[in-house]
Amino acid sequence: MSETAPQPKSAPRRAISRPIFERTFSINSEQAIRVIRNSYHRLMVSLYAIDVILRIIGREETVDEIESLVSQMIAECAEQLQQEKLRLEKLKADNGISETPTYTHPREFVAKIASPQIAQFVELIRLLDQLMIVMDTLWLCQVISNKHCIAARLEWQQRLQRLANKIVTMERHAHQAAYEQGHGEEVRLARLDSGLQVEPETVTEVGIFVDEVDSSQKN
Repeated sequence: MSETAPQPKSAPRRAISRPIFERTFSINSEQAIRVIRNSYHRLMVSLYAIDVILRIIGREETVDEIESLVSQMIAECAEQLQQEKLRLEKLKADNGISETPTYTHPREFVAKIASPQIAQFVELIRLLDQLMIVMDTLWLCQVISNKHCIAARLEWQQRLQRLANKIVTMERHAHQAAYEQGHGEEVRLARLDSGLQVEPETVTEVGIFVDEVDSSQKN
């Protein structure tokens, strides 16, 4: 029986060096902390993956369209948050409240800004945190009820998570379109070169991400 010649090992793929800003923020509210934990990292990955995939299949104009759409969606959400924050701040002033609560377990958030859209989303998280602080103030001072406060906290947290989910879905569609157009191997190698998973992750209704690749390997 002849022995099979050993196959040469392929050289490790070189990671791509790309620019980022690192900015550190203190995040107080549990709702903003949950958005960071459940959505921020996956959103950053998806935005980068969309750019990688669409440039491979020669759709740079589509990259610009998606970047513009993402920026618009984030800006609209920011406007809604800002309007609610101004409304609650007026309610706080009308009730003569000047105190601001401290939080028992704030978190230090190190944001890695890899694109203008990521910078926008980080500011959205900070705005959510500011809104929650005003809301918690009004709740502690008995201006708004416990029931109302619980519902409003969840609503605003999920609003940001749904926005992140929409962007992740864009990545999945771009990935699928690239494979359907015969660019599957190029996309696979580009994702590896960029430090991305070979397949995008799935997302649930509440914004928790599930790693498809790892799940399939466990079954």
